[in-house]
Amino acid sequence: VTVAYETWGTLSPSGDNAVLVEHALTGDSHVVGEVGPGHASPGWWPGLIGPGSPLDINELFVVASNVLGGCQGTTGPASAGPDGRPWGGRFPFITIRDQVAAEVALADALGIERWHGVLGGSMGGMRALEWATGHGARVERTLVLASTPYATADQVAWCQPQLLAIRSDPACRGGDYYGYEDWPVTGMGIARRIAHTTYRAAGDLESRFGRDPRLVGNNRANGFAVESYLDHHADKLVTRFDPNSYLVLTDAMNGHDVGRGRGGVDAALRRVTAVTAVVAVSSDRLYL
Repeated sequence: VTVAYETWGTLSPSGDNAVLVEHALTGDSHVVGEVGPGHASPGWWPGLIGPGSPLDINELFVVASNVLGGCQGTTGPASAGPDGRPWGGRFPFITIRDQVAAEVALADALGIERWHGVLGGSMGGMRALEWATGHGARVERTLVLASTPYATADQVAWCQPQLLAIRSDPACRGGDYYGYEDWPVTGMGIARRIAHTTYRAAGDLESRFGRDPRLVGNNRANGFAVESYLDHHADKLVTRFDPNSYLVLTDAMNGHDVGRGRGGVDAALRRVTAVTAVVAVSSDRLYL
């Protein structure tokens, strides 16, 4: 397995200063920074890392890896399989624990025996919590944002039409679309629209958009502003993300359960020794 990652700070990593930042479903290791080679969009958490920032690189050594199954350098569906062809639809089912196992190997390679802190939101929060429950001796602090110890039936239900939208796109070809000009971007665009309706509570959408009309330039058009919002996020994602990774990572989130094989969720959480902060986001209906 290849793990792509970025680091910030000039200090040598140690248990006193190393921090791991975990990205969400469609994020990557590019936490902060501008658009550039390999990064079609700017960092997804601007202001988090830097001199004088919450993660001050004068005091901390910060690491962010691209998740196993992703599409920014770490082994994923577009990577070559044993036969030299892209894994595509053959890429195996992976779990949040598998992703953390890859991060454990990365920490070992960097000489980091214990993290000063592990933090992340949504899928990143799942991995942060898995670190704290499965590798507690290696985590001093953890921050879990808008996440959950296991995927609920409601969360899995919202994911199912997203997965079906991609897999039902004729261009999907069972996940073996590499080498073709057309990828299942229509299906992934629909999946992203569904997802974004769950990332915002109904009241938040109402207060932000109400029944305001869609604008095209300075002109009003048929439809509503909230539709433009969904279209915008769909259009952004299909230019930078692999639909197969969307499938693999969503399946991994659906399978998330820190209590599996550990006597249940309560027993698993009692294993946490890290100083832990859990933050809910009231406008996030999926992981409130």
